[in-house]
Amino acid sequence: MISFVIPTRDRPEQLAQTLAALGRLGPLAALGGAEVLIVDNASVTPVLTEATLNSGVPIRVIRREINQGAAARNTAAWQADPASRWLVMLDDDSQPIDDGFVAALSEAPCDVGAVAAEILLPTLPGEEGQPPRHEAGGLPEVFIGCGVAIRRDAFLKLGGYDPAFDYYAEEYDLSAKLLLAGYRVVFDRRFRVLHSKAANHRRFSLIIRRLVRNNGWVAQRYAPDEMRTAELHEVVSRYASIAFREKVLGGYCLGLGELVCSLGRQVRCPMPGPFFDRFTGLEHARRGLLAAHQIAPLGRVAVVDPGKNAWAVARAVAEMGLHLAADPRDAETLVIGTLSPGPLLDALIRRAPQSGRPRARLVSPWIGATMDYPVYPLSTIMPRPVAGLSTSFHQAA
Repeated sequence: MISFVIPTRDRPEQLAQTLAALGRLGPLAALGGAEVLIVDNASVTPVLTEATLNSGVPIRVIRREINQGAAARNTAAWQADPASRWLVMLDDDSQPIDDGFVAALSEAPCDVGAVAAEILLPTLPGEEGQPPRHEAGGLPEVFIGCGVAIRRDAFLKLGGYDPAFDYYAEEYDLSAKLLLAGYRVVFDRRFRVLHSKAANHRRFSLIIRRLVRNNGWVAQRYAPDEMRTAELHEVVSRYASIAFREKVLGGYCLGLGELVCSLGRQVRCPMPGPFFDRFTGLEHARRGLLAAHQIAPLGRVAVVDPGKNAWAVARAVAEMGLHLAADPRDAETLVIGTLSPGPLLDALIRRAPQSGRPRARLVSPWIGATMDYPVYPLSTIMPRPVAGLSTSFHQAA
């Protein structure tokens, strides 16, 4: 059995769309049935829904008197049906595109603690006919909270989400705990989620404030001793750049101040090197590039489209002793320089070779060993554009 977990606060229209999408899913008998748990995070107007989805799946609303942020998911996990094996975490503005997650969860080995979804963004005006875009954020073994299935027993054993995070980077903290507890986090493209990114309650100044503080906490808690300072510097520098670009330096400074004041209160649990290599995606880049090299030598390499943890991609290339081309036009192989799944897939689609034109080999650092011709289900029919969407955060997470 599975439990869909949806925290919400004052987004009745988005929640209704998500519930309608869940009601259109096919039979879930292969997973032993389902339930929907809505956690009302102190909405001004309390959530009111039908007792069941159109498919007959029961709905329960859990009302909270204060806004618990992401930690509201903990309440749902504890109150879920004891028979539930998986918690399918959604936001009130995200929903599964189809029932491909049923096979993904049914076939997940017992050491998989979480199955991360491929998270797509809706088509916006002017983008008709273009490949769909993906949500930013995450890493090979770090999921995004609006589209992930987590084993309920593992979630409860680890205490769920840390309430101190509120929102943003709480997934990194829980992913780290899963890895240290002996679980794997896997990315499965059969599990596809559409994230509408409703504009209400999305103030970018507050978002950047949380991002610098919370990501700093993650680095302080889990980075090995010899890497902690460098990781903290990377967090501070990365979000300073984003804050400057997005003109939210005030929020950034508040978050940086909170980080400095709270850093000493974070309980250190430094990961052993191999675990941290998995957590950062370095080990996945090593394996992905080695697999591609074994298929055919990579030759002169250029790292292109740098993004999240580009340093790990560059390090994996260097460890293999490959020759780096100064100019991508002189490279035999182009390696995408991000380990975040959404931007990685977007880059692969964007660089898909055009027929008849000279091209370098295109290699993904971890989603598949090599992608000379990236394949993507472009025949997928995306929902119509939704009014009032926030798009500025797409490249910021």
